[in-house]
Amino acid sequence: MILVACAIIQDDTGRFLLARRPEEKSLAGFWEFPGGKLENGESAIQALCRELKEELLIETEVFQTLEPVEHHYENFSIRLIPCRANIMSGIPTPVEHSELGWFRISDIDIETLAPADVPVLAMIAKS
Repeated sequence: MILVACAIIQDDTGRFLLARRPEEKSLAGFWEFPGGKLENGESAIQALCRELKEELLIETEVFQTLEPVEHHYENFSIRLIPCRANIMSGIPTPVEHSELGWFRISDIDIETLAPADVPVLAMIAKS
C-alpha cells in the first residue's frame, strides 16, 4: 500500500486546483489533486508541503485533513490522504505535471480524473 497525500486547494472564486499527469508516468493524461508519496518518517502534512514545493513551486499551509481513501489499481494500491490547504506564497507552476488548471466542481469530468481522486471529489462536493 503506497501512502500518498493530496492537496485540495480552492481559490477565492470556488475553483479547485488540479494537475494533469505527464505522458511518461502511470495514469498519463489523467487529472488529479496535486500531491505525492510520503517518505519514511514523514507525516501526510510534511509530505504534502514538500511535494507541492518541489512539483508546483508553492508554499502551502494545511488546515484540515480528511478521511483517507484506499484505491486498488491493477498493479498497485494507494491510501490517499486528502488535505485542505491554502497557498501561502508562489504561483502554481507545473514542474512535474503537463498542465495545471482551476476547475469548479461541476466542471470536473470524472472520466478524466484519476480513479483514486473520484471519492475525494465526492467528499468536497458534499461539504
